[in-house]
Amino acid sequence: MKSETIDPPPLTGQISTHCTVRRRLAAVAVALCVAGTVAGLAMTPVAAARPAGVTANGGQYSAQVRRTEYGIPHILAHDYGSLGYGYGYAFAQDNLCEMADQVLTLRGERSRYFGPDATSTDELSRRITNLASDTYYQGLQASGTVQRLLALPAPLGATPQVRQLVDGYVAGYNRYLRDTGVAHVPDPTCRGKSWVAPITALDIWNSLYNFEEQSGIDALKQDVAAATPPTGAASPTPSPKVPNPPKVSNSSNVSNPPTFPTASTSIGSNGWALGRDSTSAHDGMVLADPHLPWTGDVRLYQVQLTIPGVLNVSGASFYGSPLVQIGHTDGLAWTHTASHAQHASIYQLSLVPGDPTSYVVDGKAVAMTRQNVTVTARAADGSLSTVRRTLYHSRYGSVLATGWSSTTAYAIRDANADNLRSLNEWLAMDSAQNLAQLRTAQDTYQGMPWVYTLATDATGTTYFADSSVVPHVTDAQGKRCILQANPESPDILDGSTSACDWGRDSDAIEPGIFGPRQDPTLTRADYVANGNNSPLFVNPSTPLTGYPGVFDTRTQLELRPQLGLQMIAERRAGTDGLGAPGFTLPSLQATMLGNRTYSAELGRTDVVAMCRAHPALTASDGTTVDVRAACDVLDRWDSRENPDSHGAILWLSFFEDLLENFPTTWWQVPYDPSQPITTPHGIDGDDPDVQHAFADTVEALAAATIPLDATPGSTMKWDGIPLQGCSDEFGCFNVVTASDSSGSNAIDPSPDNSAEGSSFIMAVEMTPQGPSTRTILTYSESSNPRSPHYADQTALFSRKQWVTERFTEAEIRADPHLQTTALHS
Repeated sequence: MKSETIDPPPLTGQISTHCTVRRRLAAVAVALCVAGTVAGLAMTPVAAARPAGVTANGGQYSAQVRRTEYGIPHILAHDYGSLGYGYGYAFAQDNLCEMADQVLTLRGERSRYFGPDATSTDELSRRITNLASDTYYQGLQASGTVQRLLALPAPLGATPQVRQLVDGYVAGYNRYLRDTGVAHVPDPTCRGKSWVAPITALDIWNSLYNFEEQSGIDALKQDVAAATPPTGAASPTPSPKVPNPPKVSNSSNVSNPPTFPTASTSIGSNGWALGRDSTSAHDGMVLADPHLPWTGDVRLYQVQLTIPGVLNVSGASFYGSPLVQIGHTDGLAWTHTASHAQHASIYQLSLVPGDPTSYVVDGKAVAMTRQNVTVTARAADGSLSTVRRTLYHSRYGSVLATGWSSTTAYAIRDANADNLRSLNEWLAMDSAQNLAQLRTAQDTYQGMPWVYTLATDATGTTYFADSSVVPHVTDAQGKRCILQANPESPDILDGSTSACDWGRDSDAIEPGIFGPRQDPTLTRADYVANGNNSPLFVNPSTPLTGYPGVFDTRTQLELRPQLGLQMIAERRAGTDGLGAPGFTLPSLQATMLGNRTYSAELGRTDVVAMCRAHPALTASDGTTVDVRAACDVLDRWDSRENPDSHGAILWLSFFEDLLENFPTTWWQVPYDPSQPITTPHGIDGDDPDVQHAFADTVEALAAATIPLDATPGSTMKWDGIPLQGCSDEFGCFNVVTASDSSGSNAIDPSPDNSAEGSSFIMAVEMTPQGPSTRTILTYSESSNPRSPHYADQTALFSRKQWVTERFTEAEIRADPHLQTTALHS
């Protein structure tokens, strides 16, 4: 055990473990037990919970950062500020360069250091020019939106405890940077760089606000920054009268509205909450499997946060967040998946004739507002200049470049535009011990930005909710106002009439969004599950209905969520080869990493029969291709996506060709909405498209010198470590996409270095002795390629091994590799 002290160690002494076997008592009893036995903190049960705004040692911060296997930090502190201080320090040790780069983006300063024309990868792996990024974020800063929201009292604004966490986090991060020095930062990605500097609390709040808009305007940053009226735009002052005011439009008189980008191209997840009727021990279990980019700032960081007697939560946080977003307490476990609800609307603006910067609402002209933005840009010779841009805004929100003509423009209204409440909600969840307290947290703050919640507690009851922030567009209003429904991006609404403005509910925390009474929710004793599918299929035995249509924009059950529901049914019946019916923690782990390929289960035998019957097939270019060897490989393949599954790449290449280049009529039984769990199935080997696709695939693999029996581990790697899994559309539950060079050069921002998919995987069982948890952080704790924790958990992931979580004081102290850093400001 290694111990390091930085400044006088404020936390010393032995920590009792007598509380570890009775964590299913009431929350108050737990708090008293923990607080009363952590003798080293010199706290009584009453003194444990300091009032808001009060920190230890007369306003100074003090915390312990205790690291166990794989560098996982366990932060121990007296108060919220000190907890944030320890967390910010630990995070900076592992990921300072990522945070510095994120802050540079949020301040709108990328062009100053890297030039305006360079492109960077944003939070969801989209490419955006530095000038567009800087224009957008400079505009956001100048608007004062975040400062305005921070000025509001809770629950609309941040609670005192959350403010203390953020302030402490910033102080801890800056402490590490100050002690280390920019010139000696261990990560070569930003060592000695002029853009590395201390951060502010506003930087963190900007980061959190940006995170909340990722299912809305964030997808359209480049569109916002590039919006310019047509050549020859008139003065922004509108005409006093509108000649021949346009009629209220509807879908029948709108021709070819533009298509806007998908809001969440890289966000997906599997989430299960298994109840007492589905587990062998009749308790509750949660499987968390968020699918996110492996590079950039939408990564997850594994941590435990403890204020004895007040807070004890373990799980994962998004970069820059001082709280746990997915995890468990002593009595409650939860996860999130990306919601299918609309979280923004696009409004079509009917422009005033002759003035493309004015639009018509209820027959009256309204001028767009202009916001002038200046960006400092670096030229190739190093000189700096000022680039001026103008952003345009409507009553609905930012005006977009796409579709702006002399008669029509489009603006986006994001439901999260006034939401800075998510940290309030997550802090309440981080303290919750049961589902009732979780629901209270969600109803009070209504701040979940764009995710479903799946949870269970010590009773083995499960719960699903889409409590995310959703525009108040009723079904009746939608019939009148939706000009184009978009299942993959925001609906386009009529902006020419105030009748199409968002409404409000009496129980909603703010105007324009649905209140909690409208949220799709389900409570069960068996299970709730979601793979980014419709709430309708959270539990097929009780289809969830009756909620507004804006909550559910895609109702077809796709292959991955189909497989998830199938695996749950098989485990409950004991027909999956993993033992007697009912989930145990080992069988849940095995199910998660079983690496089944559902598309192959539905059609591989048909394709093998086809190529056995036709050993020579004609490719799309007319070439005759001998497919006998490929047929043998496909026949021997185990239909899995393990690192060493020979033939997996052949199937994935073939199925991808079918999806992209041929019609979908090749299913023997196509998808049937009345049978969403069991269709489609069977591939028609007599279909010429199927035969062409197989021949094309064999031909393409040969041209690329890829062996017919290539494995996932040979084509997907992280820092040279073979990976498992496959892409979502193939029906893989364990979603991973990468190249053979991903992660091999973290300093290189090229797409070939990126990866995405399963990130923080957590399997937790709420036992009578407390949570029993296994985790894998697939890309490991540190983004520093020189860190020992850059790919150590990736190696575990490759071997299907898990980390046994250390949650109790006894478990933490028993780690022979425990390293403790005592911090004091």
